[in-house]
Amino acid sequence: MKTFMSDFNSHCYAGMRFVVGFLFLWHGVQKLFGYPLPMPPGVPAYITYVAGPIELMGGVLVMFGLFTRYAAFLASGLMASAYWIAHGTNALLPLLNNGELAALYCFVFLFISTQGSGIFSVDALINRKKDI
Repeated sequence: MKTFMSDFNSHCYAGMRFVVGFLFLWHGVQKLFGYPLPMPPGVPAYITYVAGPIELMGGVLVMFGLFTRYAAFLASGLMASAYWIAHGTNALLPLLNNGELAALYCFVFLFISTQGSGIFSVDALINRKKDI
């Protein structure tokens, strides 16, 4: 017996992958280029020059579905470390330490790294051309 919306699993996953990657890349754009909002003063350089490129490139790769598993796994690790470095030292619960976004990104990217790129992705196009 089919469950509600099960015919759209792969389409919804592709939509989620695209939106999550798109939203994530803007965190990198902000860190690297100060757009659309400048970074607050006093941000450590490693946040700008380590996290920024991972967020920008990881977001682009996940969004378009190229090397998705690797990019998502790296982004998941980045968000786990961001949670414990920036938020987890203030309080344990994300609601109290403003770390909900980092925790959510961490587990969404971990899920994406286990599922791969799916449909509507560059990886799927590359694999389809190899099969022909």
